[in-house]
Amino acid sequence: MNDLRATGTPARIFDPQAARTPVSRLGVAVVHDLVTAIITGEIAEGTMLPIETELSAHFGVSRTVIRESIKRIEEKGLVAVVQGSGTTVRTRESWNVLDPVVLQVMLENDASLGVLDDLAIIRGALEGAMAAATASRRSAEELSELRTALERMEHTIDHEDEYNDADMLFHLAVMQQSQIPLAESITRTLYSRARESARFTTNPSKDVFQQTLEEHRRVLEAIEAGDAAAAEAAMRAHILDAWQRRRQPNARKP
Repeated sequence: MNDLRATGTPARIFDPQAARTPVSRLGVAVVHDLVTAIITGEIAEGTMLPIETELSAHFGVSRTVIRESIKRIEEKGLVAVVQGSGTTVRTRESWNVLDPVVLQVMLENDASLGVLDDLAIIRGALEGAMAAATASRRSAEELSELRTALERMEHTIDHEDEYNDADMLFHLAVMQQSQIPLAESITRTLYSRARESARFTTNPSKDVFQQTLEEHRRVLEAIEAGDAAAAEAAMRAHILDAWQRRRQPNARKP
């Protein structure tokens, strides 16, 4: 790997002679590769991106594609474009980590599982709060929807894919019933990206499914009782405990 010092000189991390064969949806591929280079530190914070001609040669695309790709990356908060001065990688606190591409790349390069650890904590807090809100305002119709979701989990416990789908529907129902749209939107993004990660979706046993089912049952019982504190605690505990069960075969963070 080349020297990636954060200087005013454009980083030369790409070999202009090693042009790639263009692929479909060229801009998507360019954005993904550049976002990956930034998130992994291959292009360091404070470093200028290579100039358009160099990026164009590397990716085998036109300068127009490069220009549009840089715009997309700028919108994600990863770079700052100064006309006439070049494009500089911004510091991590400026990145939009809820952007689907940024979050996807973070998960793809999450060797320590630290990102998934953080996602579990955030999901636990947000979904716990939404469960509490649902418990405080539940209606008979909404309780029926949650009971149906739990029954679907019970009936599909011997079928992994169907069970996981039923599990997701239970969570989505609680989120929607909470009527906290911002928390719901953030959690849906986190949950959907986590489910795409092979490190998140392991192959649990039926015993694990049964344990998960009982955790959902405790959430439902607390919501039925209108006990907001118990619903929040049950949902938070379920999300954190379920992740730890998935995480066990993997190395812990140092």
